[in-house]
Amino acid sequence: MAPRLNPFTASPAAMRPWIELGKTIQTSGLEPLLRELVMTRASQINGCAFCIHHHVEDARKYGETEDRLHLLSAWRESALYSDRERAALGWTEALTLVSETRAPDDVYQALRQHFTEDEQVRLTLLIAQVNAWNRIRIGFRSVHAAEERKAA
Repeated sequence: MAPRLNPFTASPAAMRPWIELGKTIQTSGLEPLLRELVMTRASQINGCAFCIHHHVEDARKYGETEDRLHLLSAWRESALYSDRERAALGWTEALTLVSETRAPDDVYQALRQHFTEDEQVRLTLLIAQVNAWNRIRIGFRSVHAAEERKAA
């Protein structure tokens, strides 16, 4: 697939604050592995190869296991995820598919059991941002690193 546009070179002034916002959200105090699971799961749902590749690589750097990465799309059927992770993944799916789910009360109640109000906001911002990144990367056909290595 051929890339369409590099938003960083096409509009650096627009992308700069977006990058800074991302740094702020990603250093918000949520656990690194939890963040990567959430970002990977949203990216799986959206079919963003660039973001899946990026977040799986980052998850590995933080010590994530291959089993948990392989089973992420089936997290409900696996005992490998903690209750806190399950609540975050449920919220991730509900918000990523919000036009279908309408962010159901039961999913929010599970979230409330495992996250403070501040963490709920931070997690929601993380989910919103990764969904926006997915749209940027898919829309402009960003090439993921594994594809670049293959071409080289």
